[in-house]
Amino acid sequence: MSCNYGWGMTDTWSHEELLEATKAGRIDTVVLAFTDHYGRLMGKRLDADFFLEDPSGTHACDYLLTVDMEMEPIEGFAFSNWDLGYGDLHLTPDVKTLRPVPWLDRTALVICDPTTDDGNPIAVAPRSILREQINRIEALNIRAMAASELEYFLYRTSYRDAAQDGYNNLEPAGWYIEDYHLLQGARTEDLNGAFRRYLKDMAIPVESTKGEFGRGQHELNIRWCETLEMADRHVLLKQCVKEVADQKGAAATFMAKPHDTEAGSSSHLHLSLWSTDQATNLFSGSQEVAGLEVSDTFLHFLGGWLAHLQELMPCFAPTVNSYKRYQSKSWAPTGAAWSPDNRTAGFRIVGEGQSLRIECRVPGADVNPYLAYAAAIAAGLEGLEGKTEPPPVFEGDAYESGTRSLPTSLRDATELFEASSVARRAFGDAVVDHYTHFWLSESTAFESAVTDWERKRYFERI
Repeated sequence: MSCNYGWGMTDTWSHEELLEATKAGRIDTVVLAFTDHYGRLMGKRLDADFFLEDPSGTHACDYLLTVDMEMEPIEGFAFSNWDLGYGDLHLTPDVKTLRPVPWLDRTALVICDPTTDDGNPIAVAPRSILREQINRIEALNIRAMAASELEYFLYRTSYRDAAQDGYNNLEPAGWYIEDYHLLQGARTEDLNGAFRRYLKDMAIPVESTKGEFGRGQHELNIRWCETLEMADRHVLLKQCVKEVADQKGAAATFMAKPHDTEAGSSSHLHLSLWSTDQATNLFSGSQEVAGLEVSDTFLHFLGGWLAHLQELMPCFAPTVNSYKRYQSKSWAPTGAAWSPDNRTAGFRIVGEGQSLRIECRVPGADVNPYLAYAAAIAAGLEGLEGKTEPPPVFEGDAYESGTRSLPTSLRDATELFEASSVARRAFGDAVVDHYTHFWLSESTAFESAVTDWERKRYFERI
């Protein structure tokens, strides 16, 4: 690996490079991080000298894979519970992910795999689930490559002020729709420009930012790479945006639908399959379909993904709020159609030849990328093994088509997931039962809450 030890790095760091930076006083803290079920980064900050003396990792309470958004342990998990005493799991650093964090003082970060003390992966951890699906597809001498596009809303209100005001009266960073609009977009370069530069400096190559269809909404695209690395980059992108916005007295949200009057925020997932040497895109072929030159591998992988989308839907839409985004004429899909370069379809096929890929437009910005990419590979593998043909290519406005609709709530989607033989074959019963309990608990929490909408509607006039 190569590095210039400044903030213009082009690669992640080796142990030796971290040692040199620590000796020179440029690094004194190493963050050990992993994601919980929501996709939030959790972990510890270690003294850099302490980490270098023993780079094997650290321990964390295993309740972190059972908590809700408020950090309250959810009862009923077999993995960890009060009867088992909420013991420890080990955070095992993946040394290939070691990199500086340029917006934090003298800080580096490494992504960790939750494991047992003897090194076995924790099966229900999101990164473990994706690793397992990558192992399955690489056993077929296939490498999955991916890219995430992430949208978010920016506000000139700080997180603290937003929380104190009950997330009301937020000041959007823009005051009119700014999709591709350079003048309005320039007004947020203090934020978006910083995001781009910091990400590039921490070895996450950036393509672009642009204004989106909501007021104060933006999109940030990073370059494609191997799927596990892309999932890591995805969560680091979110952390960068939120922490840097916070430092500047602003706020960003990756909610799928933060406002009923604005467009939702997506996380389009791009996926293609390659030879193990990454020389050949296996989606490209000699069959002509709707003007595309594709292979059986493309058709069968796409066929499997479409066929099993509904039963794996919580992996792509994991919150109650996710399902508010699926509205007609909203730029978010409402059905499972596929089409070349058609933004009304849930699956848009883009590129040609070596750049040919599937763009799945179903996930919102609230997605946990480890679970989403794992589900995409699992569904595609079902298609490859069963030689599943996709439905006919769709032409026209998919919002008006009557194509097979998506589940309309997290509870409905989770019940399909729980009953899915595909999910159980791919992930195992323990994982399916664990996440079923998690998502149903999230649904129950929402269904028992009294909302602002109810008070505004009923308080005086009912």
